[in-house]
Amino acid sequence: MHSVTRSATPPAASRRSRTAYAITRAAQELTDAHGLDGFTMDDLAVAAGVSRRTLFNYYDGKTDAVLGLWPEPDDAVLAEFAGGGPAGDLVEDLRTLVLAMLEGEVSERRTLDRGRRILRDNPRLLAAVHDKYVVLSGHVVELIAHREGPGFGSARARIAVNILASILDTALDEYLADADDRPISHHLDEALRTARSLLGA
Repeated sequence: MHSVTRSATPPAASRRSRTAYAITRAAQELTDAHGLDGFTMDDLAVAAGVSRRTLFNYYDGKTDAVLGLWPEPDDAVLAEFAGGGPAGDLVEDLRTLVLAMLEGEVSERRTLDRGRRILRDNPRLLAAVHDKYVVLSGHVVELIAHREGPGFGSARARIAVNILASILDTALDEYLADADDRPISHHLDEALRTARSLLGA
């Protein structure tokens, strides 16, 4: 699954978050223009308008800076999902969880497109995304197992998460190609409907 990198600063973002987003935006622009090996951390600090010390307070290296902060739903959303909500249907509730994680992530198509393009062009970034995805998906699998109970099975939970990741990847591609500027939720719903029809669900 290609990462959804931070594409815009959420309106209510903290100062620390705004700085992190600015660094990631600069890192992605430099990577797009010069490749991951075509700039230094000093170049990144200048491009982001921060000191070298500040830069390393946020990210350990260029790869982390390019990938940025990964989306995390707040505790209330996680608790509601783990408790069987909000709709009581696993697929619908996974949809709600994903949209909560994407909130503020995909508002700028040009930036999102650039982020996905540089991931495809840089094997090291893809490998790093895979590692992050393994951790994130593991957490979601644990949430599903807790929510659905031991009879559901961890294999079924992993399949559900991996199918959802593929559906999201397709939805993001459709979102980027959409001349009508419809929201990501529209494309996620369309992809979910297609998956349901293909799987006979």
